[in-house]
Amino acid sequence: MSVADAVLIAVAGFLAGGVNAVAGGGSLISFPALVAIGLPTLDANVTNTTAVWPGYLGSAAAYREELASQRDRLRALASTALVGGVVGAAVLLATDDAVFDALVPFLVLAGSVLLALQPRIATMVEARSQSVGNATVQLHLAVFVAAIYGAYFGGGLGVILLAVLGIYVAEHLQRLNALKTALSLLINTVALVAFALFGPVDWLSVAIVAPASLAGGYAGARIARRLSQRALRTTVVVFGVVVAIWLFVR
Repeated sequence: MSVADAVLIAVAGFLAGGVNAVAGGGSLISFPALVAIGLPTLDANVTNTTAVWPGYLGSAAAYREELASQRDRLRALASTALVGGVVGAAVLLATDDAVFDALVPFLVLAGSVLLALQPRIATMVEARSQSVGNATVQLHLAVFVAAIYGAYFGGGLGVILLAVLGIYVAEHLQRLNALKTALSLLINTVALVAFALFGPVDWLSVAIVAPASLAGGYAGARIARRLSQRALRTTVVVFGVVVAIWLFVR
């Protein structure tokens, strides 16, 4: 790996950690950076999931105050998220490289669309925050499906989880965002363990991206209330669409 490659993925890791904390969709930055330095798409996806995990840890640490009063809620959803993560990781590890190559442009594009729709989803969450009930069977099923997707690819997972929580849980947006971050951490922890044991992880890339992602995740969560999320989201969405087109034609 050249110095330029190392700098590229370090910067991408920091930005991915920050974007995941603020808006979700950070994998749309770090995943293509790993592909750009020469990793096959499946290897890049597995490596990316492993490498950005510290970013979720940093974000969860920054949201510890909002999570402290939601321990029962988080505990109730944690097992569902963990089981879904196991299923998603197992499906990915069983996926043939050629199949994943064919799927990944659509996954990146789907993640970009989800991120573009996030303001509308957030508005829906706020509108329903006083009129919905607490965790139900439907909520657990939706979290389970989201966790499968998150462990399989992960781009847009935070947006999906925020929408799911907003539909079924009566709570303010910032507290739901904290809960989303904690569930994302759990799902990615399962994927991390599975990929570390059985996946084609590029550990040199992980050693570079992981600390950058941790720093970006903590910083992103701390400034989430001050940053222009619209500008950030637009940039990442445009970047994601460009990456999807590149993956289609490469």
